[in-house]
Amino acid sequence: MTSDGYEDYRVPVAEQDRTKAGVALHVVSALSGVPVAQMTRLRTTPRATRARWIAMYLAHVAFGWTLERVGHVFGLNRATAGTACRWVEDERDQLDFDRVVDGMERTIGALFALPRIEVQP
Repeated sequence: MTSDGYEDYRVPVAEQDRTKAGVALHVVSALSGVPVAQMTRLRTTPRATRARWIAMYLAHVAFGWTLERVGHVFGLNRATAGTACRWVEDERDQLDFDRVVDGMERTIGALFALPRIEVQP
């Protein structure tokens, strides 16, 4: 249980999934100015919540993750992941927002289309 009385929702998640979610969070942070630390707090501001929702949406579309998987990786539930994706889809009716989200989606897709490299010690 957290200090604010809420129980943490945590499911074991692969490290590779955490890395991918981290990329989505950092891309959103770079373009929104919302620090990742604010987006990953359980209780946060509406602005940081919406930024996190964009990262969740990007994980859903760029990685093809189910809403349940998105929720698990972000430490939230499937319903919250669904709310996030619906909100982003609605916001994409705004041309400028749509262009930025499309660019983030393409950037993340291009990054993970590259071959992995081994970094020697």
